[in-house]
Amino acid sequence: MSTGPLRWTVLSLVLALPGLFVTPTHAQDAGSGPATVAGPDAPATTPAEAPVAAAPTGQELYEEACANCHGPDGTGMSPTTLGFADPAPPDFTDCEFASREPHGDFVWVAQEGGPLRGFDRMMPAFGDALTEEELERVVGYIKSLCTDERWPQGEFNLPLALATEKAYPEDEYVFQSTVGTGDAPSVMNNLVYEKRFGARNQVEISVPFGWRELSEPQGPNDGDWAGGLGDVAVGLKRVLFHSMGSGTITSFTFEAILPTGDESEDFGKGYTVLEPFLTFAQFLPLESFVQMQAGAELPTDTDFENEGFFRVALGRTFTPGGPWGRAWSPMVEFLASRELEDGASTTWDLLPQMQVTLNQRQHIMANFGVRLPLTETEGRDPQLMVYVLWDWFDGGLFEGW
Repeated sequence: MSTGPLRWTVLSLVLALPGLFVTPTHAQDAGSGPATVAGPDAPATTPAEAPVAAAPTGQELYEEACANCHGPDGTGMSPTTLGFADPAPPDFTDCEFASREPHGDFVWVAQEGGPLRGFDRMMPAFGDALTEEELERVVGYIKSLCTDERWPQGEFNLPLALATEKAYPEDEYVFQSTVGTGDAPSVMNNLVYEKRFGARNQVEISVPFGWRELSEPQGPNDGDWAGGLGDVAVGLKRVLFHSMGSGTITSFTFEAILPTGDESEDFGKGYTVLEPFLTFAQFLPLESFVQMQAGAELPTDTDFENEGFFRVALGRTFTPGGPWGRAWSPMVEFLASRELEDGASTTWDLLPQMQVTLNQRQHIMANFGVRLPLTETEGRDPQLMVYVLWDWFDGGLFEGW
């Protein structure tokens, strides 16, 4: 018998033996073709990763969660369609409404519901359905529906200091009282009406009145008091520049102080005073801010000197009860004035104060402080100052408590 074929048969079996005992690294799927065996130095293979879905945009979240009430275009559905009683949902495309409220206030109301700020209970809370980051995206989209960039954002509506005016145009009533102490007691009040018109403008009317002790009593007893109207002021404010990117807003105001007060009893000056001034505000870290005002008082009676003034208010707002709690804004003002003539000295005052919101909607506020003379103290005593502010665009005097 020839050994050639046998030798080749044995050799073929030897070569085939390793393949009979190798276990594939991965199971072979039916119909997927021949399995391949990974060698010792081959890289490990992993299943193909599933593509990650992109996070929904603010518009997509709005269309899913908000459009049923606020409308696909943000203009709001009618109460008849919704089956609600008045009022209708707000129009987010109306810049007069949408620009006034800070971004954070929109987020907090969407998160906690309308009653958070004393609004209608039909505004539900989305805090359990959407994350805060998603609500931020929704509000970012809502804010974009106002396309007129002339309107300053509501973040610039900073707390009103007792002496330094705001740069932001607003709709407000302010009732302020100043109580003089020392040898010349007095109670002087000021009722201020502010009305915004257009994107950047505001008209202001200030009506002072009060009582003061007469320096020369006219009755049989010492300490006679007189009351009366002071010099009424009418002003026009216009925003010159605002930028959320830089956190800056600047305005120019021109006031005319009219001689409506009784000069003989020291309730008026007896002549008109023109008062142009600039106001400036800047956001600072840690929710703090600075506001400045610089201008001049220009008497129309040339027998009196022109006077320059400079005011700066530093403050910070915090809410101990969370973003929907009562807001406290401690501030300190430095006030300077000087007659615009050679040799005149500068008068400095310090005015520490605290503003606090009084109701849930935070459109009713109070501020109280003490004005302390730092220089030229002869005949200038400390004054107690307080105001109550009503931001009437945000609701009635008795709403939102």
